[in-house]
Amino acid sequence: MQSSETAAAETEPSRLKTYLKTHMREYGLLFALIAIMAFFQIVTGGTLMRPVNITNLFLQNSYIIIMALGMLIVIVSGNIDLSVGSVMGFVGAFAAVMIVQWHMPVWLTFLASIVMGAAIGAAQGYWVAYWKIPSFIVTLAGMLVFRGASLLLLEGQSVGPFPRDFQLLSTGFVPDILPRDVTSGLAAMVGSHNFNILAMSVGLIAAVVVIWLGLRARARDKAYGMESEPSNFFWARNVIVLGAMLFLTYKLATFRGLPNVLVTMGVLIVIYAFITQNTVIGRRIYALGGNAKAAKLSGIKTERLTFLAFVNMGVLAALAGLIFAARLNTATPKAGFGLELDVIAAVFIGGASMSGGSGKIVGAVVGAFIMGVMNNGMSIMGIGIDYQQMIKGLVLLAAVVFDVYNKQKQG
Repeated sequence: MQSSETAAAETEPSRLKTYLKTHMREYGLLFALIAIMAFFQIVTGGTLMRPVNITNLFLQNSYIIIMALGMLIVIVSGNIDLSVGSVMGFVGAFAAVMIVQWHMPVWLTFLASIVMGAAIGAAQGYWVAYWKIPSFIVTLAGMLVFRGASLLLLEGQSVGPFPRDFQLLSTGFVPDILPRDVTSGLAAMVGSHNFNILAMSVGLIAAVVVIWLGLRARARDKAYGMESEPSNFFWARNVIVLGAMLFLTYKLATFRGLPNVLVTMGVLIVIYAFITQNTVIGRRIYALGGNAKAAKLSGIKTERLTFLAFVNMGVLAALAGLIFAARLNTATPKAGFGLELDVIAAVFIGGASMSGGSGKIVGAVVGAFIMGVMNNGMSIMGIGIDYQQMIKGLVLLAAVVFDVYNKQKQG
């Protein structure tokens, strides 16, 4: 009896060590984001975590995060899309022409823009999926085509401004559930001019849901005899995540509440996380990226799946284009220029593999926030765009090197 207890005590540290090795990327991302935020909070004299700046972080990175969701699907399937920045700019230009020059209603413009994005994704996905032309070539051509199409559509000039209804897509906020005079006493208690009950309530509900989902997943793993996350790591990770969620929602509540784009992002993140982790089509996408030939032999319609991945990317790029145009209140010929690099970098920094078959939605979102915090923090510090690009390039290289190193070590 004593020897078995001793053996269990001896194997526990090795089990924890093994778990950390196999999940180093996930924990590394979380701690990297915390460290980066803490660093910029210190060097900017507390500016980074001010409510207005946190709101700006969400507004500035919403379109990057939205496109990163689609890019993760494309990269997991074993492809890449270099055209997303140009497609985003083109759809924004298309929307501007419809609203400002053709005087079309906002709802019709929104619908037509989403359909346009889907058509662009279908056109590119067709050549990749059914003609087996490398996605790098097809989307590189698409990048050039839609960059030129934006210039042609706008005739080299900016088009705007947009009506208020369209601007609310990006700059609007969800109204509070209680009138301001009711919450004025609470606002005075927290030292703010106003306090948004809805924003704080959403943060609390989201925290409870995260804990519940985590506990349910642990119970399911235990029921099937699967090795689950050690309890100390589980609770430590959840305490950090919940603390961050409540802190951010508190900051938002003391400013103007929940931005519309944050709600849009949240809904999309939940939907795509569910699709990739809990549906048949999600598992098939990972199988496609892991080994396309084996996936095809197992009965998966790989061509159709690749085609749909690009259609999905086109839809999300169109949505991002609408949000970007609404935020700027104008469409410019240079809109979206170079943003495909930030989107791809966010996905790779978030743990997606270059060869496909691996990567998570949460990782892509964290990767996008890492890029966003770095951009925001360096801008506050007054670092020039030249140095910002160099630093982001080095961070991307480090993420890819880390991925290759881990694969070689595990292999």
